[in-house]
Amino acid sequence: MRASELREMTRDELLRKLAELKDEQFKLRLRRSAEALPNPLRLRLLRRDIARCLTVLRAKEIAGEAKPAAKNNA
Repeated sequence: MRASELREMTRDELLRKLAELKDEQFKLRLRRSAEALPNPLRLRLLRRDIARCLTVLRAKEIAGEAKPAAKNNA
């Protein structure tokens, strides 16, 4: 998943996507403990997608907080 795609999503959509990614990661970790995964690199991709989601969420949070703070200082 590309960061540009994530930036276009709303906060609720990002949270939903993050929950889906974490759920998939959990299931793959459980499966890995029982058997060999067909695509072990999927875990790495999931970890990076989760990080991208968290980064975009944090950027949106900072952007949302920065606007009111600038008005209060003026």
